[in-house]
Amino acid sequence: MSAPFPDESRLPPPYVNPHQAQARPPSAYENLLGDALEAAFRDGATQLEDVVARLNADGVRTPTGGTWTSENFEFILKGLG
Repeated sequence: MSAPFPDESRLPPPYVNPHQAQARPPSAYENLLGDALEAAFRDGATQLEDVVARLNADGVRTPTGGTWTSENFEFILKGLG
């Protein structure tokens, strides 16, 4: 009788390629926003209000050039995602 799972040496690495779902490379704006979000989280932002405040303080604007609010953050990120 064969083992229920393949030999472990034949299994893929235990992570997902972060680019596998991309339909296109990220735009310059998406890279800028991603870097700003990483910096906010790295520096301890844990609440949405902290993230929004950090984006605005760093001068990162919404795609239309506006300021970030708690209300528009989720909507905009869903549109970019």
